[in-house]
Amino acid sequence: MTELLHITDAGAWAAATVTGEYRMSTRGVTLDQQGFIHCSLRHQLRPVAEFLYGDAEEELVLLVIDAERLSVPVRFEAPEPDAEQFPHIYGPLPVDAVVEVVPVGRDGTGRLVLPE
Repeated sequence: MTELLHITDAGAWAAATVTGEYRMSTRGVTLDQQGFIHCSLRHQLRPVAEFLYGDAEEELVLLVIDAERLSVPVRFEAPEPDAEQFPHIYGPLPVDAVVEVVPVGRDGTGRLVLPE
């Protein structure tokens, strides 16, 4: 399994389970607005999570996605020349491609608690 990771608010994920597909790109930006869904590999997760959700007050979840269950392209792209490449899903994420949903909490200092 090729594992892709995506953090979102629990409400957006709950809505996706009703419709059968997830359509958010990143915090506050839809797939239609961005053109793809931002994802991370495991070693990229902490800096991305802290940057995008460090100040989030809503309940968060981490989606663990099996890329082999996707019928849309996944492209690894850098946000700028010579930067690290991140996986982007070019289309809606079907809920059945998500193999695990992990609650994201905070520790006593307010830091996000993420799986290692």
